[in-house]
This record gives sequence, structure tokens and C-alpha cells, in this order.
Amino acid sequence: MIDPRRLRILRAVADHRTVTAAAAALYLTPSAVSQQLAALEQETGHALLTRSGRGVRLTAAGEILLVHAHEVLAQLERAEAELAAYAGGAAGEVTVAAFATGIAEVLAPAIARLAGEHPGIRLRVRDAEGDQSLPLLLDGEADLALAVEYRGAPGADDGRLSVLPLYAEPFDAVLPSGHPLADLPEVPLADLSDADWVGQYPGNPCHDVTLLACELAGFQPRFVHSSDDFRAVTALVGAGAGVALVPRSALRGMDLKEVQVRPVSGATPTRRVFAATRRGAESHPLIAPILAALSREAGRLPTH
Repeated sequence: MIDPRRLRILRAVADHRTVTAAAAALYLTPSAVSQQLAALEQETGHALLTRSGRGVRLTAAGEILLVHAHEVLAQLERAEAELAAYAGGAAGEVTVAAFATGIAEVLAPAIARLAGEHPGIRLRVRDAEGDQSLPLLLDGEADLALAVEYRGAPGADDGRLSVLPLYAEPFDAVLPSGHPLADLPEVPLADLSDADWVGQYPGNPCHDVTLLACELAGFQPRFVHSSDDFRAVTALVGAGAGVALVPRSALRGMDLKEVQVRPVSGATPTRRVFAATRRGAESHPLIAPILAALSREAGRLPTH
């Protein structure tokens, strides 16, 4: 009989690619993880891992078992959800990992709504960049993630996750006041190919959006300044240090006296925001009302 606790360990190793990283995510020692994996191999009668460079990778048998692990762990999440519903209490704490503008746009209003509709649900918010919330969710450090699409993100068919699309928002070009293109109603990105750029650090999903948009326009942006803080990015543009692409929602409420904000012509750079839970947990009586509240608040956002 396969111990489902060991399936969780197998999945963590598959996610993190090293025993040490998986152990850290599970709050176990590397030796404990190795012992559990050895026991799982005994239970299945197959070698599940093989060394690959400094890490490990799953064997063919390990990949087969991983598919079933996703199903088993999702079913356990559903069982917990149904038991919680049977107990009748929508009362408890839910940890949500979310990025800053997502918190401001939909999560904070959802919390205010839930306080009146579901006073027993307590939310604990953990600020995380858009590419960090999913790993926190999968490692069990968050119950719900507010995230954005990015290169390398789990796909819509990922067996570990249940995904709820919330909204999409455009990026606008932010130019220094007096820039030659500032008087245009829309800015062609190709006309900024020779400019210095202010952008987010590699790994930040917004960096990926900017990079892809510029690639589609036929050039590689020359990033001279980097910051993950949109106020800092806008201030640097206002100081004449370069140009930038910034999500429209991040510009609301900012002091924009020193910059000009213009839509981008042609294919509009866009980020898509979604909520995610571990598959099977979306119906949990503590989580389902939060997803519903997030969806309602996303529907209230301006479309331009």
C-alpha cells in the first residue's frame, strides 16, 4: 500500500529538483526526505529518482506515479473540503499569497466584502511577486495564490492546480515629459528601440511582458535601470533615465506630473491575473467564498 504522505514528498522533489530544496519546502531534513523516498520505492517496487547533475529527476516510473500523486492529493483536498462543509463551519484562517497591485485591485476590496458576508473567515495576506505565489501555494505555505501568467508558469492543464481567471490589464508606455513621442495618441514600441529602458528584474513576470512586447516589435530592450517597485520605475522615467512599460492599474493614484503615459499601438502588452488553489481545495467552505469575492471584485474593475 502506498503511503499518500510519501506522494507529497515525491511531488515536492519533482517541483524543486533537489532533495535539499524539497526538504526545506516541507520543513523536513534531507535525510528524512531520502528515507521516505526510499520507502516509497520499496512500496512501489520501482526506482523513482535518478541523479541529474547536482539535482535529481524522476524516472519513467516516477513520472507515472507523479500523475497519480496529483490525483490522489487533489482527492484528499476534496475530502478535507467536504468534511469541513459537513462540519458546517465556514470559520478559520486562510493564507493568501498575492502581488502588490493585485492586493490593491481585488484582494483588499474582497476582504472588506467578506468581513460582512463571511465574518468567520480570516484572511492572512502574504505579499509575493507574481511568480512567487504559486510556489508558496504548492509548498503549502499559502492556501490561495493571486498570480499572473509568466514564462515557465504551470500551464492551465497542470494537475496540481485549480485556476480561476480574474482579469487582464494592458501595459502603458511611460515616457519622460518632453519625449518626442509624448504627443502621439499611441506609441509604437519599435520607435523606442534605441531608448534606455527602466524595467523589473529578470524573473518578475512584468519583465517578461516587456521583453516579449519588445521582441514582437523587433528589438531587444536595453535595460539600464531595474526596480520591482513601479513608483521607483516611474520616478526614474520622470528623471529622464529611460522609458518603461507599466501595468495600467499600477499607475492609478501615482504622481505623474513628470511623465507622459500613452497606450501602446498594435498588439497591446497585457498581463493576465488569476487566482489558484491546490486542485480539490477550490470547493473548501473557507476558500470558495474568497474565490467568489475575488471574481466579483475583478468584474468591477474598469476596462480601460
